Amino acid sequence: MLTPERHRIILQLLKEKSIVKIQEVMDLTRSSESTIRRDFSQLEEQRFLKRIHGGASRLQGKLQEPSMIEKSSKNLQEKRQIAKYAAGLVEEGDTIYMDAGSTVMEMIEFLPNKNIVVVTNGLMHLSPLLNKGISTYLIGGLIKPNTNAFIGRGALASLDLYRFDKCFMGVNGIHPQLGFTTPDQEEAMVKQKAVSLSREAYILADNTKFAEISFAKIADIHEAAIITNDLEDETQEQYRNKTSIKVVTA
Repeated sequence: MLTPERHRIILQLLKEKSIVKIQEVMDLTRSSESTIRRDFSQLEEQRFLKRIHGGASRLQGKLQEPSMIEKSSKNLQEKRQIAKYAAGLVEEGDTIYMDAGSTVMEMIEFLPNKNIVVVTNGLMHLSPLLNKGISTYLIGGLIKPNTNAFIGRGALASLDLYRFDKCFMGVNGIHPQLGFTTPDQEEAMVKQKAVSLSREAYILADNTKFAEISFAKIADIHEAAIITNDLEDETQEQYRNKTSIKVVTA
């Protein structure tokens, strides 16, 4: 079977369901595993799909954004592993920015009982931060109902009052060429501003965010270090010469 025909079959399968397995495509096309893996790699480079362990999955829509409740319930164990490692980077006397991301929220439990100051745009972060006795500043702006994040011109103006040792944030997409992205342009601007005001910037994202591309750009890939969980060696190599990447394992 010719390559374009195999590609057509793979893309048709992804339209019908979100995930296709290598074995499934091998059976349909009577092709070898190495051939199908190569097809998946080519289609990923063309931004038609993303490879996952044992197969490929459909890319999410560029404007698609789960609610905070939906985000908080997905990949919880992986998020907690990432968050615990990120919290360990916080040092005595740090001023840090924590955005409204669900993985970032998991950091709060693991933050050290040290003399630190947190600035956040995450409404849901307030109660756990105050319960830990951490000095906390909430920036202003418009509350985005879907994510409980403060965004807009007021948020940007509030951020201008601060400078950070470190910032920690979530994203919806990570791509080696197209950088860090999120569906909402206004939220992207707040994240971008926080990165520019920080000495060190960290993206907290589980491995499902890799190869995804959302509508609004936050920053180029080299502008922030990545903390993630179990990631295939081939995917890691795509990023290691572009930025710092830490893969946290259980």
